[in-house]
Parts: sequence; C-alpha cells; structure tokens
Amino acid sequence: MAKTHETMKTLQSVSPRSEPVQSRSIKRTQQILDVTSELLETVGLNDLNTAIIAKEVGISVGSLYHYFPNKQAILYAMGKTWLDSIEVVLKEIQEWDLEALSLSEFINQVVDINLHTYRQQRAVLRLVQAMFSVPELRELDERHDDMVISQMSKVFKRIGLKKHIRERERIARLYLEFTHSTYLVVVNQNERRALRTLEDLKLMLTSLLAHHLQTSD
Repeated sequence: MAKTHETMKTLQSVSPRSEPVQSRSIKRTQQILDVTSELLETVGLNDLNTAIIAKEVGISVGSLYHYFPNKQAILYAMGKTWLDSIEVVLKEIQEWDLEALSLSEFINQVVDINLHTYRQQRAVLRLVQAMFSVPELRELDERHDDMVISQMSKVFKRIGLKKHIRERERIARLYLEFTHSTYLVVVNQNERRALRTLEDLKLMLTSLLAHHLQTSD
C-alpha cells in the first residue's frame, strides 16, 4: 500500500495551467498541441521534452509553462482531444438507422468512419503508445476502451445481436482489439497495402458478428 501511495506521489500533474479564453491564448495552445504532434512523430516519445517543444513553437520554456506544466500535460491534452473525436464518432453511429443496414453495410460504414478519425490524428500510433505507457496518461487508455466497449455493445444489440449485456460487452472488447490495433497499422501503410489489410479486418468482423447473430439467444 505504501509503495502504491509513493508511486502516486511521483505522478506529474496533467492539468493545464488555465483554460485559455482569449483568442490569442487559444491559438497558442493549439499551436503547442500541433507542434507536439509533429515532434512526437519525428523525434519520438523518449526524446520529446518541453525545451524542444518550446523551441519549435518559438517561445521560451517559461512561456510554455504558462500553458502546460510539463510534457505529460501536453500529451494528456492531445489524448483527450482524440478521445473526444472518438466519442463523436460513436454518437454518430448510434444515430444511424442500424436496424435497416445489412451486416456488410454496417461493417463498411463503421470501419470507414473510425479509420477517418485515426487518420485525422497526427502521430496517432505514438500517441496511443504514450497513453498506454505513460502512467499519467493511462487513465485515457482505459477510458477509450471502456467507451468503445460500452457503446458498441449497444450498437450490436440494435443490429440484432440479442445476447446478454455481459456477452455483448465481451464481443465488443474483441471487436475493439481487432479494430484498434488494425487501424494503428493501416495509418502507416501505403494505400495498396492498407486496402488489403482493411479487407482482412472486414472479413474478421463479418465472421465474428455473423456467427453471433446466428446464435443469438
């Protein structure tokens, strides 16, 4: 217990210094996030630090600290923004006429809309790796998984998978593992290779969902 308490004390704060309200502050905050995304892609997580970020933004480290107290806080803000975009996608899927879609239509549409969100986030693979490996960001990784599993289990019920909620959540977790890992691969593949990978993903999803639709209670 003492060890856990000691570990928690060493975690860095991930709260921004203050919420930007003036247009200039909002613009600067977004610039910091954009530059960090670029650096995360080029220099990697381990070599990324506030000095490099401040230099690329064109401000002093002291000025950077007016916005974020440390590197972890910047990465947390990036991760939260990405999670917000995932949440928007999940809500949009809920608004579809799911009951009227064939299985192939559903899979094609759900893969397309989710993949677009992964492609919109620069350095998404490194960001996701940071969410998993950096203790201060681990909560975001857990929130992402819980959100996808919860929402997709509801979606699966509407497309005809009439199993108990716990079973639908189990299937939704498997769906998450299939899709999340594949999207992270596809965003770094050339177009031709990405198309083949996506076809394989859709084949796996079709097999998984078709089986459980046929065996619904």
